[in-house]
Amino acid sequence: MAPRPHLRTVTRTQGNNVALKSGKVVPRSCTLDFEEVPVLVHAFRRMVRSLEFDVSEMALTTYLVAKAHGVRFTALPVFLVRGFHHGATQILAGSGIHNPKDLEGRRVGVNRGYTVTTGVWARAVLREEHGVDLESISWTLSGDEHVAAYQPPDNVVAIEPGRTLEEMLRSGELAAVIGADIDAPDVAPLIPDAENAGFVALQQRGHYPINHLVVVKDEVLEAYPEVAADVFDAFARSKAHYVDQLRAGTLAAPTGADRTYAHVMDLTGADPLPYGLAPNRAVLEELLRHAVDQSILDGPVDVDDLFAPGTHVLTG
Repeated sequence: MAPRPHLRTVTRTQGNNVALKSGKVVPRSCTLDFEEVPVLVHAFRRMVRSLEFDVSEMALTTYLVAKAHGVRFTALPVFLVRGFHHGATQILAGSGIHNPKDLEGRRVGVNRGYTVTTGVWARAVLREEHGVDLESISWTLSGDEHVAAYQPPDNVVAIEPGRTLEEMLRSGELAAVIGADIDAPDVAPLIPDAENAGFVALQQRGHYPINHLVVVKDEVLEAYPEVAADVFDAFARSKAHYVDQLRAGTLAAPTGADRTYAHVMDLTGADPLPYGLAPNRAVLEELLRHAVDQSILDGPVDVDDLFAPGTHVLTG
């Protein structure tokens, strides 16, 4: 019998992963050796740039860009984090910005890189729900891209050295910021009642963004092809424990994300974190369309080409 592979793994501890990380759920064909990376985006960068882990949680658009640039890892349809981004665009009170169309022709700050998933979804909301011409805006980045080879469009620029998004928002140089999470009494979401706006979008057009999935090094998938389905199954079994707790209302100390998932369950009557391609194809195709529209991808991509063989028919 071949030795059971030990796979160096990073994923944030959250409700749907607790059973897996605690050992209550165990993969059948491999061992996941979990490492803790306190700032999860640092793990994304390490995985993208040096394939440091065998199995890694990964931001969805970071994965798309990495895959387009030949990074040798492949996703499993395990969608660990979802949420709404109507509140991600913030403005300064009294700035004269009253509605999303006011951003046209102005500078808007973006936390970290242009390809950050929150930014992609937030810009999509501005375009889809409010008719904002995204190409008319100069997007000012506070950091760089995880995928160093990615070249942004001409209307994307780096922040001036030594400056911060909050400082530039307060000076009036930026009309708004996206993904900065500024906690100040005079900074507020551009879209009023943003939390409810997300739930309305879910009910009216099925808008339910995916932020994170799971990737596995191609080297591992080639050596152990059974790992793809097995790791999917382990994550799905762990998530099932969490969903049972959400449904029963037995979580000891619910987080904001827990409450959002519980409300999605109330609104839809369904699992708020479905895994697999079948229940997520529409939202994945939506995100791919936005990625092309925002010049993150050069052209259309087939959803099936993004996921590991042996996982296309799995659901959980």
